[in-house]
Amino acid sequence: MATVPIIKCTSNERLSGTRLMNEKEDEKPEKKLTVLESHGYALGKTIGAGSYATVKIAKSDRHECQVAVKIVSKFQAPGEYLTKFLPREIEVVKGLKHPHLIRFLQAIETTHRVYIIMEYAQNGSLLDVIRHDTYIDEQRSRKWFRQLLEAIDYCHDHGIVHRDIKCENLLMDYHFNVKLSDFGFARGQMKPKNGEWPLSTTYCGSYAYASPEILRGIPYQPQLSDVWSMGVVLYAMVYGRLPFDDTNHVQLLKQVQNKVVFHKHPRVSRSCRSLITRILVPQSARLHISNIKNDTWLETSVVAQTSISGRFVVRVNRYR
Repeated sequence: MATVPIIKCTSNERLSGTRLMNEKEDEKPEKKLTVLESHGYALGKTIGAGSYATVKIAKSDRHECQVAVKIVSKFQAPGEYLTKFLPREIEVVKGLKHPHLIRFLQAIETTHRVYIIMEYAQNGSLLDVIRHDTYIDEQRSRKWFRQLLEAIDYCHDHGIVHRDIKCENLLMDYHFNVKLSDFGFARGQMKPKNGEWPLSTTYCGSYAYASPEILRGIPYQPQLSDVWSMGVVLYAMVYGRLPFDDTNHVQLLKQVQNKVVFHKHPRVSRSCRSLITRILVPQSARLHISNIKNDTWLETSVVAQTSISGRFVVRVNRYR
């Protein structure tokens, strides 16, 4: 019977062989990058969540800053949203560039999800500020309403209507300047044709901010509907509450068809209340953007109040 030769190894060879085997055992397959990682984004914490979309913070190597990533699930989102509203949103925001609009950076689509990369607003939303401060003083309200006005004026000039203006969609950047976000219900190509303004029949947005014509379900001019929502935002800032708030559709419609009610506290100037009353009115009588831009309340800023013989003297500065 043949014998198998035994080859003896030196101690160094045995050690070397052991090390080679260990090295092979330690070798692991390289981790496959996610879609976002391959584009230079490292996901962080969640800052917002809905029924079919989540918003997360991400670190961007490309932009060298933090960004916001809206992640839309194709399995959970309604079909109409995926085929109509989402493509429209991406197309609209691509062409927008304004200091008071959240900047669109990139859109990435996979089999299961759509990722929308946007500018990140560090200081939350206007709603967060109102909840923290109870209500917003007129000086800050004037500044933020003017910034919203400029953003919407820019959009309308470019034939774009937002159709979902509300405190939750007004974000605050590092310096507490307004950034209008969420163009999920926006629509482009809404400039007048042959002197006629195109009407909208998509009844979208949030109930408490919706104009009477939307609640009634009749064709409406979306630019004026945006103006109505801006009036609701202004009221919410200075009073810390919504002017119309009812989960019942019928009751809410009754409220918006009546004159807006002003509360005794907090004290709000007559000029501010006057502006609100001329915005929260039927479509035919509602102020246009051009009228609001020249309103007295927006032109003046209260600097100080001093009491002289029991009477208040108000000094004002004119904005130029």
